[in-house]
Formats: sequence, structure tokens, C-alpha cells
Amino acid sequence: MAALVRAAPEQPPNPVAEIQSVLSAQQDAWNRGDIDAFMDGYAQSASTVFISEDEVRRGWETVRDRYRIRYSDRAKMGTLSFSDIEVTMLSPDAAVVLGRWRLKRANDEPHGRFTLIFKRLPEGWRIVHDHTSAAPPTK
Repeated sequence: MAALVRAAPEQPPNPVAEIQSVLSAQQDAWNRGDIDAFMDGYAQSASTVFISEDEVRRGWETVRDRYRIRYSDRAKMGTLSFSDIEVTMLSPDAAVVLGRWRLKRANDEPHGRFTLIFKRLPEGWRIVHDHTSAAPPTK
């Protein structure tokens, strides 16, 4: 008896799922304390933009260095969660993502919103522009 094995038809890529996967990998990396793996979600380019606290930072290395300084130990990193993710495709190779972030730490719980622009690059979907804001601390 011969068995007939057929490969499943190849599924077309699902950009929304791929982008959500990048964000999930970033969250997991952060929660392991791995800033370098977290940074894999960003385009490794001098043109990568990160905006927060009324500052514009340009370049993947600049963004990575900011994270390393600001979150220099696990206590400062806390536990990251993303929520309310909305992915809007702008073209087959670009998307804008709106969402919420929250850090749970021993003495505080900073949180806020972000807007990300993702671009499909040869290595996959990557963040090319990140505008993150923090909500005022609760009293």
C-alpha cells in the first residue's frame, strides 16, 4: 500500500499576525531581561526613530543605548505587557500600530500608549518609527 502525502497549500503571509508576533517576541524578551532581543523588533538602521519625553532619538544603536541606560537592571525593567493592539495596514509593506504598554514594578506601574510604524524588510516586519508616551503618574 502506498500512502499519498500532499503538502498543505502554502498559506499567504498574514502581515497582522506577523506584526503581532514581533510585539509578542519583544514582550517576552523584555520580561526575560534581554534588551538586545527586545531590540530585534526594531529596524537596525540609522534612520530608526524613537520619540518620548519630548525627545527625538535617531538610530537603532541610540535607541538600544537609551534602553540599556534607562532600564539597567531587572527591577527597573519590571514586567512589560502590551494591550489594545490595533494594526492598520497602510500598504502591503507598511503598517501603523496603536497600543498600550504597562510596566509592573515593585513600587510603581508606569503605563502609556504607543504608535509604531512597521515596515516589511528583508528580515521581516520591523519598527522604523516609535512614538511612546507615558501617562502621568497616579497619586
